Amino acid sequence: MARPKPWEVDDELWSVIEPLLPKVERRARHPGRKRHPDRLVFQGILFVLHTGISWEHLPQELGFGSGMTCWRRLAEWTEAGVWPRLHEVLLARLRSTDALDFSLAAVDGSHIRAKRGSKTGRSPVDRGRSGSKHHLITDATGVPLAVTLTGGNRNDVTQLIPLLQAVPSVRGKRGRPRRRPDVVLADRGYDHDKYRRLVWDLGVKPMIARRGTEHGSGLGTQRWVVERAFAHLHWFRRLRIRWEIRDDIHEAFLTLGCALICWRRLAAVQRRHS
Repeated sequence: MARPKPWEVDDELWSVIEPLLPKVERRARHPGRKRHPDRLVFQGILFVLHTGISWEHLPQELGFGSGMTCWRRLAEWTEAGVWPRLHEVLLARLRSTDALDFSLAAVDGSHIRAKRGSKTGRSPVDRGRSGSKHHLITDATGVPLAVTLTGGNRNDVTQLIPLLQAVPSVRGKRGRPRRRPDVVLADRGYDHDKYRRLVWDLGVKPMIARRGTEHGSGLGTQRWVVERAFAHLHWFRRLRIRWEIRDDIHEAFLTLGCALICWRRLAAVQRRHS
């Protein structure tokens, strides 16, 4: 049996996504061309995310519709807030299976080259070329909790508080939803007493490496999970180089990538329990 392609959406995943999509009623008078099926269009979006291909080169023989159709539907669903809700739903499912660990979180940033867009800047690690930066926070096991986008010239520490505030309220268990980790781990790039105080104000304990101290503090034995999460996130080729002019479209790909990582983790947990 042939292994399914990563952009092929099975019934189980589609049953999670479909209820989140906005309903579009066809007009009774002058209905126009029939709308291409959402499931096929979503697979077209995944094809672009996985392969990094440009929209206009999306192969028509796949049946996903034109690249412009897929782009328009991505913009429509982004405006409707589909991707953050999908991420929240999958985080809740992970928490319900005890696969989400809020005892600590890890944060980090990663530069990517950016061809266009407003959230760009001269990258200090890429000879001053234009770039953007992905900022990520994960739970103790490397599950992505939130992601932000900035210009490549922004300091990582400026996104520490926005990342903590971007973590959604995660349900999945009885009682109040969980939103804040107990501890947040960060490398020397986040070493600033002002931000330590701000983290404490959110009810989170900061464990941030001090500048000038020797390597081998022990944080790396726990913080590596966020580096692995970046490797998984940038496995999606569309996220390795930023081609989108619109920030919200690239951010949509980012959040969708995080949701897909959560889905794979959930599938792995279910396989272990079966």
